[in-house]
Amino acid sequence: MTTVDEIATPPSKGWHIGLWVAQIALAALYGMAAYMKLLMSPADLVAMGLLWVENAPLLFVRAIGFAELLGVIGLILPAATRIRPDLTVMAAWGLLVVQILAIGFHMIRGEFSVLGFNAIYLALCVLVIWGRSKKAPIAPRS
Repeated sequence: MTTVDEIATPPSKGWHIGLWVAQIALAALYGMAAYMKLLMSPADLVAMGLLWVENAPLLFVRAIGFAELLGVIGLILPAATRIRPDLTVMAAWGLLVVQILAIGFHMIRGEFSVLGFNAIYLALCVLVIWGRSKKAPIAPRS
């Protein structure tokens, strides 16, 4: 006798395409943020609207940028090569944590106008985590 759980239907091609779009969008957003935090001067960042950089140690800003860069690499490379594609889900979890901390930080500072952008990042992270772990995981290379 078979149960519903035993009869698994493979995910549709549409789910894979949609999740790749989400991964690439998330990587582009975080890639831009990582570029700015790693390579731009604090004065330039403040001029662009990242006012919190003014009161933060430069090493802290660079560390956040480095964490975001690692997340970007983790979102794309393991899934694209199919070498340890489970790392894509872990990278999305890491970026989700970064975003939750960013939301708390902005709320403490009273910067509520940026929370809409944070919500977009958060939603994309959750979509990639759920999609690549449950709905349409990428099989590792055999």
